[in-house]
Amino acid sequence: MAGKSISKGAMWVLMGLLIIGLGGFGVTNLSGHVRSIGSVGDAEIDVTTYARALQNEIRALEAQRGESLSFAEARAAGVDQQVLGQLVSRAALEHETARLGISVGDEVLRDEILSMSAFSGLDGSFDRESYAFALQQAGLNEAEFEANIRAETAATLLQAAAVAGIQAPPAYMDTMMTYLGERRSLAFATLDRSDLESGLPVPSEEDLRSYHQSHLPDFTTPETKSITYAWVTPEMIVDTVEVPEDALRRAYEDRSAEFNQPERRLVERLVYSDPERAENAKARLNDGVLFEMLVAERGLEMADVDMGDVSADDLGAAADTVFAADSGDVVGPVETSLGPALFRINGVLSAQVTSFDEAEPQLRETMARDRASRVIDTISEQVDDLLAGGATIEDVARETELALGTVDWHPDLAEGIAGYATFRNAAEAVREGDYPAVERMEDGGIFTLRLDGIDEPRILPLSDVREAVRAGWREGATAEALATQIAPQLEDLRNGASFADLGLEATEITDMTRRDYRADAPPEFIERVFAMEEGEVQVIEGEGRIFVLRLDSIAPPAEEDEEMNRLRNALRDQVASDLGQDIFQILANDIRARAGVELDQSALNAVHANFN
Repeated sequence: MAGKSISKGAMWVLMGLLIIGLGGFGVTNLSGHVRSIGSVGDAEIDVTTYARALQNEIRALEAQRGESLSFAEARAAGVDQQVLGQLVSRAALEHETARLGISVGDEVLRDEILSMSAFSGLDGSFDRESYAFALQQAGLNEAEFEANIRAETAATLLQAAAVAGIQAPPAYMDTMMTYLGERRSLAFATLDRSDLESGLPVPSEEDLRSYHQSHLPDFTTPETKSITYAWVTPEMIVDTVEVPEDALRRAYEDRSAEFNQPERRLVERLVYSDPERAENAKARLNDGVLFEMLVAERGLEMADVDMGDVSADDLGAAADTVFAADSGDVVGPVETSLGPALFRINGVLSAQVTSFDEAEPQLRETMARDRASRVIDTISEQVDDLLAGGATIEDVARETELALGTVDWHPDLAEGIAGYATFRNAAEAVREGDYPAVERMEDGGIFTLRLDGIDEPRILPLSDVREAVRAGWREGATAEALATQIAPQLEDLRNGASFADLGLEATEITDMTRRDYRADAPPEFIERVFAMEEGEVQVIEGEGRIFVLRLDSIAPPAEEDEEMNRLRNALRDQVASDLGQDIFQILANDIRARAGVELDQSALNAVHANFN
């Protein structure tokens, strides 16, 4: 049974490659003279299999990113090496299974092929013509396909045997769960400037100079790029775009269902098999039985009977009865296409009528923005031609609708054009001497930019940041004074005195774990708590305040904690999977080392050429 399951998994891997082939791919001529891109021992890596797998990974990456990718971008992301590595590992297993004599019998092979839905006829059973046609479309013959299945299944059996029975070591799991689930109970008090028993001294000039020198990163400007740019967005030209009234009226007619909606009802419908059962249910409702109880008796959920908001046209013969009722009423039984039904009305939505004059501003804005975007498409071509002809950005701004601007850009800037992610990315990447290019922004606008110079980071003198230095010194001095003030009382806390005994208002926390978060504590709070010993007292200095905390108790992970049990199971599976992958990689590396790997770069180049 296990072997059959593994075999089925391998079949679907191959079926995935077959389905990709059925989608059509422009490398069908690759097999004319070059049949493989390389080999591991006696196992060849078919050129078409590599091409299809490469296309599949590129499509997956495009779906993940939500945008099309050039082959150069896919290669930059390492897609070709990833696919090649996977196929080399698979070929290594196929070589080893052939060496060991592991194979799949004809009966198992036959059963699996017969069970594949891709080869089924209209009646759902295996159809030989469908089988032959599908393989023909994929560029395979029956012998090749069946040989692939045998090899893939045998390789899967070998891989499964290598990683079978792998489990996460119990000691490792116990250590990890203790780390994640250990509970600590504590109390802490926060003191700020209002708790100081004496005022702060006035900082001297030496104090300010010392603070400035010891916090130089806080008073250092970032690297700044001086950038000249030209840009235009739909918003910038929307007022110049004319939208004829006849186009507005056509748009209004096209969207009439949006602007003019009939009266609707929020309705639930409970259908019965015959009128007698429906009448009995209605009588019980009249006697005080809840509609929800009738639904539950039928083994249904409320979501099963909820029709949402419906119009009279949606209800057919039941429309008059339902639309004559008020919100909260249950009406029926009413005969429907599904049988006699009870209807509960949960709300009444009045008809919505929006005249053309009322809809016109919204329509005009939408259509103007759409037309502005199309205008920008035309402008983009014009700008591209100007830049290609040697025009400067200033020339572009004079001859087109683009607005000229300059900015001293750094990574923290997010105002104006720097609020666009595409501009920030381009500003980050631009180098001196780069050729200006047209870039598209998120809202449909375009821009082009030029780097004029780079200002290196520099330390701001004390005279320029005196107030910021004074504020920083004051916060540090406040925390230091509070720590000095509380120091004599810390020993009392260690000896068992409560925070209340010392006149401090404390927050008590029970069963904190490393996975908790405290918005009212400094970032290092959790880390410090779990580095403390039971009964220990510590002070954490913050910005203008301090945190006094005492660890009261340490407890092991809770035994009956469903979340911890789910976490343990997930972690155990993840560790076992990671160990299995490591072992499989060791096996594949060993096979490759013994069998030898040969790759045909010219064949790889031929495949890659089909993607360019």
